[in-house]
Amino acid sequence: MLISAAALSFGLAAGGVLLVAVLTFAQGRAVHAEALETAQGVARLVDQGQLTDPITVTPGVQVQVIDEQNKIRAVSATADRLVPILYEDELRDLPDGEGVTIPGNRIGFDGSARVVKVTAGLPTQPLRVLVARSTSQLSQSVHLLRVTLLIAFPLLVALLAAGLWRALGAALRPVDALRAGAEEITGGTRAGRLPVPGSHDEVRRLALTLNDMLHRLDTARARQRAFVADAAHELRSPLTNMRTELEVAQRLPDDTDWPALSEDLLTDVQRLSRLVDDLLLLARADDGAGRAISGRIEEVDLGQLVGEVAARYPEVRYAAAVEPLPLVAEPDALARVVANLLDNACRHRRSQVTVSTGTDGPDLVLTVADDGPGIPAEDRERVFFRFTRLDDARARDAGGSGLGLAIVRELVRRHGGSITLGDAKPGLRVEVRLPRPAESGPANRKPGEARATAKNAAVTSRVDGGAEVMSRVEGR
Repeated sequence: MLISAAALSFGLAAGGVLLVAVLTFAQGRAVHAEALETAQGVARLVDQGQLTDPITVTPGVQVQVIDEQNKIRAVSATADRLVPILYEDELRDLPDGEGVTIPGNRIGFDGSARVVKVTAGLPTQPLRVLVARSTSQLSQSVHLLRVTLLIAFPLLVALLAAGLWRALGAALRPVDALRAGAEEITGGTRAGRLPVPGSHDEVRRLALTLNDMLHRLDTARARQRAFVADAAHELRSPLTNMRTELEVAQRLPDDTDWPALSEDLLTDVQRLSRLVDDLLLLARADDGAGRAISGRIEEVDLGQLVGEVAARYPEVRYAAAVEPLPLVAEPDALARVVANLLDNACRHRRSQVTVSTGTDGPDLVLTVADDGPGIPAEDRERVFFRFTRLDDARARDAGGSGLGLAIVRELVRRHGGSITLGDAKPGLRVEVRLPRPAESGPANRKPGEARATAKNAAVTSRVDGGAEVMSRVEGR
């Protein structure tokens, strides 16, 4: 604000100086023009032989007509008949039609005087007409303006500074309120919202934008706290089991079945290892760097891969497709998708689980169905959230961490596919759709071209999947 006031004061001062200079120049030009017009009028009288003595002129003007010997031939009523207005050297050096300013006391004027010379008469006997006009009126008007500006300028600056102070204060008051609100939020003394001014201007839009940003930050912070709390809870359970078993074995070493203890500890360690791997994969997905798929990318047969994984589950019945199902993907990631779905289905089945693969238009389809309690339609989106457990039979988890379906969705989306839950009547039906390769895909190309195409497809799926993951996270 001080800089603005100083700049305004400097601008007003510069404007005042410029006004005085312009007025002085304009009035000087006017005085010169009047004197020159009078001299030219007297010169015409000389040329016409109608010059009178004394010469009739307006008050405040002196006129002399001088010959080559600097003798005065005619004068106005107020001019000197003996002494020329200009000295000899001034008269000789002054060009015809030009003027010069001299002290007015030389010819009886107050202040200064403007003298103009015009040549008249015959070339053989030239006469020089000198016209002097007082500039005291000019000096007085300029002096009056200068005094007025010197008196009015401080008052004007003070008024403008006061008005500027009030105007800027009113304009910056909402900004100061935003600053105070941000300071209170930083200090933790109030909720994470900034005051929104009532005016519909840029400050209001700034406050709304900042509040939206704070809301997103609060949401992300809440998600992070919930994730950390859930992860800590999941990690605490196997650690507690291991600690309890070890403490009991330490207190009762003779009564401890050490082979059984080692087997129980190995089970808990494996559970911890799976949980840490799952958390690491989801953390990489949230990182947005597209690193959820970090293994090799190659062309695989979806039916063969599903069959190999399903063979590890005796209770799973697999209906293989009659035709090859080529797919450019990461085999380990797809195997994990199938294994997670089968683990979930086997955990909640009543009698059996069925798996099938096939095609549907441009997509390859993997279907996993069980005859368990199923999932209500209103909860089929929520189960994809991390550490989600329902209150029905599917919540009676036998070792699950609530991350299986979340990981499946992440991996499927990284491959450019989608996953949906449906009703198997009874039970749950999970359908995974993956885009099949184009007609001119890697199967019809050379090995080097196929690898390049697979790599490009993987990069594209990573970028698209990262955008979808961030969109889902923001919407939660």
